[in-house]
Parts: sequence; C-alpha cells; structure tokens
Amino acid sequence: MDPLAVTLVELGAVVFCLGLLARLAGRIGMSPIPLYLVGGLAFGAGGLVDLDGLHEFAHLSGEIGVILLLLMLGLEYTASELVTGLKRSWQAGIMDLVLNFIPGAGIAMLLGWGLVGAIVMGGVTYISSSGIAAKVITDLGRIGNRETPVVLSILVFEDLAMAVYLPILTAILAGVGFLGGLQTVGIALAVVTVVLVVALRHGHRVSKAIHSENSEVFLLNVLGLALLVAGLASALQVSAAVGAFMLGIAISGATAHNATRILEPLRDLFAAIFFVAFGLNTDPASIPPVLGWALVLAVLTAATKVITGVWAAKRAGIAVPGRFRAGAALIARGEFSIVIAGLALASGAVPGELAALATAYVLIMAILGPLAARFVEPLVKMIRKSPKAPPRRTEPTPV
Repeated sequence: MDPLAVTLVELGAVVFCLGLLARLAGRIGMSPIPLYLVGGLAFGAGGLVDLDGLHEFAHLSGEIGVILLLLMLGLEYTASELVTGLKRSWQAGIMDLVLNFIPGAGIAMLLGWGLVGAIVMGGVTYISSSGIAAKVITDLGRIGNRETPVVLSILVFEDLAMAVYLPILTAILAGVGFLGGLQTVGIALAVVTVVLVVALRHGHRVSKAIHSENSEVFLLNVLGLALLVAGLASALQVSAAVGAFMLGIAISGATAHNATRILEPLRDLFAAIFFVAFGLNTDPASIPPVLGWALVLAVLTAATKVITGVWAAKRAGIAVPGRFRAGAALIARGEFSIVIAGLALASGAVPGELAALATAYVLIMAILGPLAARFVEPLVKMIRKSPKAPPRRTEPTPV
C-alpha cells in the first residue's frame, strides 16, 4: 500500500480509537489521559501492533499539543496575575524543587550513574507535567477553584526553572566549558525577561495585533503567532512551552476569551495525540527491569508533591480538601521529563538504563496523577468523616 495511504489509515484508526477511549473515560467518570497513554503503549514499538508510519506525524502533533495546552493555560491569566502569583509562590517553588529533585538524584547516585545522571534524574522527578495538570484541571471543572491559582503558580515556577535548567543541562551533556554554559543561561534568562516585560507593558498591543472579527483570520493569527513564538523560544534555548505560555498571558480581555473558544477543539485533538505519541515511543519490554526503582520513585515523589501542594495551599488560606486537590494536581509527570531523558540519551553521557527508568517512571506518574486528582477529594472526605475511636474509660482509683 502507498505510504501516504498507510499513514492516513493509521491516523484515522488512532483518532477514531481516541474518540472511543474518551467516551469510555466519560462513562466511568475519569480523565481520558491514562487510557490515551495505554493505547499508545499498545500500538507503539514492541506493542501489539507497531504503527510505524505514524511516528513522525505523532511527534510533531504532540509538540503542537503541548504548545496549545500551555497557550490556553496562559490565556486564563494576565501578566499582573502571573507576577503576583510568583511573588506569593516562590517559597513553595523552592520547596517543590528541593523535595522533588533530591529523590531522583539520590536514586541515580545509588545506581552509580554519577553526577551527570543525578542531575538528569533530578530534573525528571522534579518537573510536573503542565500539560497533564492543565488537562486534568479542565476535565474536572476546577478552573474556578481557589486552589487552582496556587497550582498554576507552582507550575509556572517550574516552567521558569526549566528555562534555566535545560540550558545548563545541555551545556553539561555537551561538555561545554564554564563560560559557554554561562552564555547559554544568560540568553535564556534574557529572553524570558524580555517576554515578561512585553506582556506586562504591551499586552494590549499584542491583543490588538491578532484580533479580527473574521473567525478564520483570527484562528490563523493566534495559531500562527503561537507556533512562531514557541519555535523562536526553542531556538533560543528556552522551552517552546514556556514561549507559548508567555504569549498566552500577553493576550487579554475579549481577545483572550475568543482565542480560548476558538482554540479549544484544536487543543483537545492535539493534546490527545500528544499523549498517544508518548505511549507510541515507549517499548513495553524496557519497563520490567527497572519497574521496582520506578515504583519507589513514584511513591516518594507523589508524597513530596502532595506535601508541596498542601503546604502552598495552606499558606493561601485554602481549606483541607482544596489543599489535597492542589497536591494531587501536581503529581503527574510528562512532557518535560521525557524531554530531559531524551536529551540525556541522545548525548550518550548517561547509560541506557536511565532512559528506561525515566520512561517507566513517567508512565506510572502520568497514569497515577490524573487518578489521584480525581479521587483525592472523596478520599479526604471519607477519612475526615470516619468516626473517631471512643476515649478509653479510666477506672476510678480505689481509696
């Protein structure tokens, strides 16, 4: 069969199956993300059926999916709200970094992967998946909840930390000297600062430039500018997702509302393909040898993320159920962790076992995160309502 025909058949089958999985997830009342991941795992390399013709399209579509997820996340907030959130959450951001970087780095040192392996695995376990968290918050209807700004401010802190971490990691993996690494980091910080200043002072001009009464022109303006900014950010060693998020916060008012409405179907489609693409690139045979360590890391870092979210939400004056919802929303790991592991593997500076461990870990956390976010509130309510044991009766002392 013609290669194009094969790709179209595979793409059609995958998109149709995504619809069936989304319907199944809706009927059982859960996020469809874990089903998308398992579906991708079954139809990737080493799975039940290898959809080889789909890999290139799925990779690019997955990148667009992450960009759209972060762009629409940014559309929910203005630049001033972002700055206010960062001022309030920097302590939580530092706590998040320390608690979640150490487990990954410690396991890497324990397995003898050296300092480079520790820096890589620390990044893998530190960074939550903004894409999965955004999708889960949206699916569960928690956009307007009080804990959501707390979660988003921590995610933004993480994304900005990645803007510094990724250039440093790239320099370490490439063996670049101190001055070369310093130059790369300086460029990344300058780009993030410039975009933030533009968003704060000239956001209304950005909104005016892309606005149009014609929905077709408006869609092309918003989507084209998002891909352009993301591509330029990536070329300048800044995460493409951070670039898209920054553009989102620069768009405000009615323009932001219209952009959210018109981009929503595209986001849902490409985000679903992103999660399938992640599963497609995972060989199921590489998971069993490292599954034990992945489970240990999963338990440790799920607990540390919950501690981070509970602590941050408590400081914001949020009640107990909201604190745990905030912690559970941070558990999932995804796109950034895979990017970090991919960079390390491509450089040849780390053993192949590290990539397998990172893949198994992310797969577990990508499934565990949405499930935890869905069921944490009923669990907390059940524990709080459970009757306390009656006080022990003390016998009167004989006189």
